[in-house]
Amino acid sequence: MRQGARLGVDVGSVRVGVAACDPGGVLATPVETLRRGRGDVTRLADLVTERDAIEVVVGLPTSLSGRAGPAAEAAERYAGELAARVGVPVRLVDERFSTTAAQRGLHASGVDTRTGRSVIDQAAAVIILQGALDAERVSGTAPGRLVEAAARDGDRDAGGPGTPEPGSEDD
Repeated sequence: MRQGARLGVDVGSVRVGVAACDPGGVLATPVETLRRGRGDVTRLADLVTERDAIEVVVGLPTSLSGRAGPAAEAAERYAGELAARVGVPVRLVDERFSTTAAQRGLHASGVDTRTGRSVIDQAAAVIILQGALDAERVSGTAPGRLVEAAARDGDRDAGGPGTPEPGSEDD
C-alpha cells in the first residue's frame, strides 16, 4: 500500500463531493461539497496542496452493464480538467451504487436525504475513496485508470463546457 493522503471526488452536475484519507491510506472521511462551476477545480487543486495529496480518485458512474453514458463522459472530462490543474495523478474508478449506498446509509442514520444532498455528495466521495483504498490494499496496485490531462484551452472554472446550467438538477 502506497503511503500518502488521497482525495476522493464524486462529480455531479450541480455539486462535487470531496473526501480525503489519512496519510497511511487507511480511512476516508468527508471534507466538503463544492458547487460545480466557477472555482470548483481551483478549490480541488487547493485541497490537493493543503492535504499534500499523492493522487485524486474520481468516481466514474458507469451503467450496470459497464458502459459509459453521459454522466460517465462528463466525469471523464472533469477528471481530465482536474489532471491538467493538479500536479498529482488523477485516477478514474468505478463508482456504481456509491450515491445509492450513501443515501441508504445516511437515511438509516436518520439524515433527511431530501435536504441533505450536499452530505450525500460527501458520503458518496467517501465510498468512492474507501473502495479505492481497499482495492489497492488487496491488489497491491493503484486502483482504476490513470487520466490524461485535458488540454487547457480556457478554464472550465470560468464557465466553459461542462458547467451546469443555472437551476439544473444534480444526478
